Amino acid sequence: MTGEQARKPLLLTNVKPMAFGAETPGSAVDILIDGNGRIAQVGPQLSVSHEMICVDGKGAWISPGWVDLHVHIWHGGTDISVRPSECGAERGVTTLVDAGSAGEANFHGFREYIIDTARERIKAFLNLGSIGLVACNRVAELRDIRDIDLDRILECYAENSEHIVGIKVRASHVITGSWGATPVKLGKKISKILKVPMMVHVGEPPALYDEVLEILGPGDVITHCFNGKAGSSIMEDEDLFDLAQRCAGEGIRLDIGHGGASFSFKVAEAAIKRGLLPFSISTDLHGHSMNFPVWDLATTMSKLLCVGMPFDKVVAAVTHAPASVIKLSMENRLAVGQRADFTVFDLVDSDVEATDSNGDVSVLMKLFEPRYAVIGSEAIAASRYIPRARRLVRHSHGYSYR
Repeated sequence: MTGEQARKPLLLTNVKPMAFGAETPGSAVDILIDGNGRIAQVGPQLSVSHEMICVDGKGAWISPGWVDLHVHIWHGGTDISVRPSECGAERGVTTLVDAGSAGEANFHGFREYIIDTARERIKAFLNLGSIGLVACNRVAELRDIRDIDLDRILECYAENSEHIVGIKVRASHVITGSWGATPVKLGKKISKILKVPMMVHVGEPPALYDEVLEILGPGDVITHCFNGKAGSSIMEDEDLFDLAQRCAGEGIRLDIGHGGASFSFKVAEAAIKRGLLPFSISTDLHGHSMNFPVWDLATTMSKLLCVGMPFDKVVAAVTHAPASVIKLSMENRLAVGQRADFTVFDLVDSDVEATDSNGDVSVLMKLFEPRYAVIGSEAIAASRYIPRARRLVRHSHGYSYR
């Protein structure tokens, strides 16, 4: 996050805290944040002065700042990434975790042009492949062993350990060809050396979702956990479902990672009905998924609410859960002296039609509506993303919507 000069104190009034643990007040409060961005006072009906900037929460919820564990924001450095501003504070998200857009060969550019300039907190999973997603799916980053440089990965991490939270591997035949699970095994070895988690994209096999789960351990992340792809859906194979449930119980984190091709209403609803909830909710936002079908984190949260995930679990899945992956402390987030990092939001009645990655449509009867992202002493007005009209684009292999 960028440095911040002292500003006027900020007073948030009439907000209902949730997801702050045992310290959560039981009723609406006011929160005074000093000009240095730190909490000065919390309580009902705090005194107002002309020196303050006052923001009326109008009874909205306030939680720790939302964390999106899977986005692609190396804008200009890859052909699919969006700007942090398009999916960050203005959408109620205060922390963005880039999931492997940059590899060791270009992480320095990602740090200089994205991490160091964004108002949001930016963390990253480093792609196992040296080039990252420079030309995503057109020039795959993991074609063979020549695409991985172990020494340079270790060096890159040593130089950027405050920014890099883990290793990212895309385990799908459209990326690795017939290489199977070998990149996952290599990534796991590196993550053990660095003592960081690994995030693995599961999709079109090989590698098999089953194989990936067997390689991972507690603290690692499976993203696209509720995808509906043939050969990779946990609801088409009872053995795989049982394995996923056991692994989740042992500490492997199941992450949504919606994306353009990796979330199914039917799979999510069936899994949740059987008691298998995702650990974290993330968007996999990029230039090909923002306008269809993802939109933003609030809409993705609303989709999980729609298929049966409880309200409080949804909020935990964008706060405490992803924060634990990136080692972001959630302790005493409402305590005097802590730096302010909040999302103010409502849950409203709705009849919005939303689409999953398979083209199935559901009506969202309740919608998460972000109102503000509070970063230090700044309250940034936030709202859900309004998608632009899709256009049909011709490729050498056919057509797709953008």
